[in-house]
Amino acid sequence: MAKPVYKRVLLKISGEALAGDKHTGLDFEMIGSVCDVIKECLDMGVQVGLVVGGGNFWRGAKNSGGAMERTRADHMGMLATVMNALAVADVCEQKGIPVRVQTAIEMRAIAEPYIRSRAIRHLEKGRVVIFGAGTGNPYFSTDTAAVLRAAEIDADVILLAKNVDGVYSADPAKDPDAVKYDAITYDDVLAQHLAVMDSTATSLSMDNHIPVLLFALKDPKNIIRALCGENVGTIVKE
Repeated sequence: MAKPVYKRVLLKISGEALAGDKHTGLDFEMIGSVCDVIKECLDMGVQVGLVVGGGNFWRGAKNSGGAMERTRADHMGMLATVMNALAVADVCEQKGIPVRVQTAIEMRAIAEPYIRSRAIRHLEKGRVVIFGAGTGNPYFSTDTAAVLRAAEIDADVILLAKNVDGVYSADPAKDPDAVKYDAITYDDVLAQHLAVMDSTATSLSMDNHIPVLLFALKDPKNIIRALCGENVGTIVKE
């Protein structure tokens, strides 16, 4: 088995990826495959923090279509991420993976409140920590939450698992001439308005010198390949 090149990672999984081919709701076969790979990561000695999106249930202001006040719509999006966090945690536990869910909005009956020092302690003890409810603030995406938590826990890299296999010069679904990048700088992502993460998340990762590796979750084994330094997508760095 190849050796991992990262010791502590922040894995960001979109809600849409958790829905698999169903596109909405939860695909437990997909979640099970992801959890199997997370277990492999732990067996390799890698510490794993996890942020999940909520787009398979609700995407905040985008789903409300202007019919709701933005803050309330975003709060609903945060709750969607907690639903996903609990689902992933349950599958992890079924597979014998030690896991804790921490939420940015306090809801003590179902999860721990997010406390940085406690999260790091869990990671050091070999537990997966799933961070729910985004940053706890409206107007911030779960991509931004992933970068924030990565910075706070001092992660070596952000593994951005999405439905696309890398960063392209244009939308590959619309432009057949779109070129995929193996590596790109934060500055180029921002200057070209490329759809890696939103500009807030990209700027935050740039300011904190955290590389972002974007790849497709369709094959969950890509997580292991990414950990071992294989070229499975696009790396965004300085």
